[in-house]
Amino acid sequence: MSLTLVNLTPHALTLVSATGEHTVLPPSGSVARVASTPGTVGARDGFPCAVASPTVFGEVTGLPDPSAGTAFIVSGMVGSALAGKGRTDVFVPGNEAGHIIGVTRLVATA
Repeated sequence: MSLTLVNLTPHALTLVSATGEHTVLPPSGSVARVASTPGTVGARDGFPCAVASPTVFGEVTGLPDPSAGTAFIVSGMVGSALAGKGRTDVFVPGNEAGHIIGVTRLVATA
């Protein structure tokens, strides 16, 4: 069985294999998004700037139902919203250096 990767981000992703081979995965035309509510901002003693509570993530939209042989690549925000939800078919781009030029790994959300 072959695996189909679907890029649900608005950007082309360059996947880099362990041997250095590059595979460009263009955007699919559909984008998975997540509603988010910024945390409450307030002053905290000792901090030179305002401090916000964590962002609260809401509903994810644009993510298809699981389909055999298909993996979906989504943004880090969407991946964070899906953490712990059991979607073993969803991944986010990641790399070792923090600055994405080419993706050296996909990070599972479950």
